[in-house]
Amino acid sequence: MAVVGAGAAGTLVAVQVCETALRRARPLDLVLIDPAPEAGRGAAYATRDPEHRLNVPAGGMSCYPEDPEHFLRWLCRHGRPEVSAGDFVSRYRYGSYLADTLGRAVIAAHGTVSVRRLRVAVDGCAWPSDGRARLRLADGRTVSADSVVLATGPAPGGGWIPEELREAPGFVARPWAPGALDALAEADGDVLLVGSGLTAVDLALSLQRVDRTVHSASRNGLLPQSHTTSPQPPLPPPPELAEGMPLDRLRTVVRRHLAAAVREHGDWRPAMDGLRPVTARMWQGLSERDRAVAISRDATRWNVHRHRMAPATAQAVDQARSTGRLRLHTGRLASVRPLEDGRFDAVLASGSRLTVRWVVDCTGPGDRLDASGDPLWSGLLSEGLAVAGPLGMGVATERGRLCDADGDTSRPLYTLGAPRQGELWETTAMPEIRVQAAELAADLVPAAP
Repeated sequence: MAVVGAGAAGTLVAVQVCETALRRARPLDLVLIDPAPEAGRGAAYATRDPEHRLNVPAGGMSCYPEDPEHFLRWLCRHGRPEVSAGDFVSRYRYGSYLADTLGRAVIAAHGTVSVRRLRVAVDGCAWPSDGRARLRLADGRTVSADSVVLATGPAPGGGWIPEELREAPGFVARPWAPGALDALAEADGDVLLVGSGLTAVDLALSLQRVDRTVHSASRNGLLPQSHTTSPQPPLPPPPELAEGMPLDRLRTVVRRHLAAAVREHGDWRPAMDGLRPVTARMWQGLSERDRAVAISRDATRWNVHRHRMAPATAQAVDQARSTGRLRLHTGRLASVRPLEDGRFDAVLASGSRLTVRWVVDCTGPGDRLDASGDPLWSGLLSEGLAVAGPLGMGVATERGRLCDADGDTSRPLYTLGAPRQGELWETTAMPEIRVQAAELAADLVPAAP
């Protein structure tokens, strides 16, 4: 068995496979393939900046759906007994938790599961007639496997970036890549963050200082909402959301649900949080046309209310804005042009002009694997082993098992997390990924006869 990707999704699959194989007494060989030096971190949990916090409280970040306090117990054992379920810890610490949980699962399953770790990228996947996958590695080697899980994470974004800008010194296309922000931290000059979501928030706090202005520009100019310091439990969703309905009707039902929560509880957040278990059903109940309209008209407001900042992060952002170190701009970025002196001339659709020394892409991941430039996914799609998902987003699956060009799902070729966005919409956060990982492990490791 091969798991491609050792970020959060791949790590959770490996944990669940080890524990399921041990529980079912099913010996197997597992190879975890990813060029990253450490399993569990990926791009999300590699940052060492303590200002970069999880945007979900600790009580919602357990690796195990059936054991919500597992992460809290780990924190207690590792010197943080004061952390409660409603607290927000650093992303780096969470990456340590994932890595440690994997290590413990591997040790516990020793003798039943043989685990290898290959620190190399996978460039291709073929499935010959003998029924075993052939993974082509970037260093020229191949790995054969009876089953494969593609835990590759989100597709890279940046489709808006013109070639002239992409090649310019002072432009950062992948801010979470190791060392990508080192020059900005040490050098002078104002910064333009293209985007105003959670990535922009984190970078604004990291890059702000007395002699610098950090600008954030996006079409809507909206920052993520904040979690409350005293969260209330989620409210049950309206029962009619269990059935499919047109987008106009869905908007009405959701708005009434949120308004009722404000009237009765003084806060819309419990109502929003209560929608989480039915979000996939809401999305799947929409027609293809309604889904496209929802993405163009509703996705931004959904995201800023659904994916919220930790309270301490929101407080730091408010302070940065009040001192002028962070300035928000509303409007599409019409052009960004490198100047001869090494700075950039940025023009918004409104006509506003900014002159900055650095430009950072904070628009977030893409949703089309066929445009990602990843040779693994490009090959699978071009060879018909995978097909694009609804609206071209991610890939089509049957409960995580990839559909090929003929609609066949018989190959044990799986994915989870971001590549399932087209069919699930909400699929990139820990509460969704841990459930998917457990389901895949149950399918990958057969029960004893």
